Amino acid sequence: MKLLIKIISFLGLGLNIIPAILVFGTYMSADTCKLLMLIGTVLWFGTAPSWMNKKDADPAGE
Repeated sequence: MKLLIKIISFLGLGLNIIPAILVFGTYMSADTCKLLMLIGTVLWFGTAPSWMNKKDADPAGE
């Protein structure tokens, strides 16, 4: 489950970075970029807090 959440988080992050590059290169319209970045932002902020900055339980008890 944690792996699936991480994958979704990184897909959301990709939806924030890749469209910006495509708009800069004039391969995508600004409206499409805004929509994809909104979806990416919701995915990232919806899933990233569930796995970031959490310490895993140490099996050795240290």
